[in-house]
Amino acid sequence: MTTYRDAGVDIDAGDAASAAAYAHAMATFPGRRGRIGAPVEDAGGFAGLLDMGGYYLVQNDDGTGSKMELACAMQQYDTIGYDLLAMVADDAICMGAEVISVSNTLDVPSVDPVMADQLLASLSQACREQHIVIPGGEIAEVPGAVTSPVWNATAIGIVAKDRVLKPETIAPGDRVLALRSGVIRSNGFSLVRKILTDAFGKEWHTTPWKNGMTWGEVMLTPSILYHGAMLTLLGRYGEKRAVEVKGIAHITGGGIAGNLRRVLKKSGMGAELPHLWEPHDAVKDLIELGSVNIEEAYRTWNMGNGMLVVVRPEDGERATVLLTKAGISVREAGVITKEPTIVVKTYPGEALNYES
Repeated sequence: MTTYRDAGVDIDAGDAASAAAYAHAMATFPGRRGRIGAPVEDAGGFAGLLDMGGYYLVQNDDGTGSKMELACAMQQYDTIGYDLLAMVADDAICMGAEVISVSNTLDVPSVDPVMADQLLASLSQACREQHIVIPGGEIAEVPGAVTSPVWNATAIGIVAKDRVLKPETIAPGDRVLALRSGVIRSNGFSLVRKILTDAFGKEWHTTPWKNGMTWGEVMLTPSILYHGAMLTLLGRYGEKRAVEVKGIAHITGGGIAGNLRRVLKKSGMGAELPHLWEPHDAVKDLIELGSVNIEEAYRTWNMGNGMLVVVRPEDGERATVLLTKAGISVREAGVITKEPTIVVKTYPGEALNYES
């Protein structure tokens, strides 16, 4: 049985490190109190809020993780910009914010102009589709410090103060919509690489999967971006809100329950999720290849559910119609409950229970 820890990633240690990092970050907050840019405390939030007077500036960071290792092995860099943008823009949208810009840093052992051109072209294309600008960035040649490229980004968004999502208003009976994911985003990729390396060796990316695709090709499938589609519900800055969204969870590291818990903590509510999307066939095959425990899989990957959106019962149908028109596959996955437990029905039919 292969676990994420076997792949070199300890989720519990990561959570502890994140908590320590946020404690140190909060130590800086008093320095801006009463000044422009005063921060809003929100431990566990998907992005940070800075008070700019009439609105909040939203800021967050993330990267492509070890999915970049696969892009390098295949020497295919024309899609991973979508993964990078998804990691930051789809976190910022969880605050109700429209992302206006991203900057990025690319650390490399040696500069490859062709690779850099293709990477930035893919990010530029993704940003143009989302109406986001790239005002700057950095390519750092750091031989000895890294052995393969490391690509990270910072997103800046904006949201009116009265438009920040209010997850504390989530109530029993509210609907949870699941936005379908593709294959694997940029989370849990170390486990992907561990399973496939053990099964097929270092050149696993050249091994046929099915449908005429190799394992490398299917695993490099770019992330679906939800930011622009969600703005059809939330409205861009200055636009009216089409649907009263109460909470949004970007399903990244920590899985479905771990990320939904971040949204439900302010309300004390739970959720029953019997109708989630099933994972992509390639993810099912990964689970079988690595003998991955189902609970481990749902803790590591999004299992076909890239984002969960909480809306009032009367808004579920309208939200579904708008997201579908924006090109996102969406379904009603479940309902908010008064009991503080998140119940996730897995694709094999097993129910997993988590305290919210």
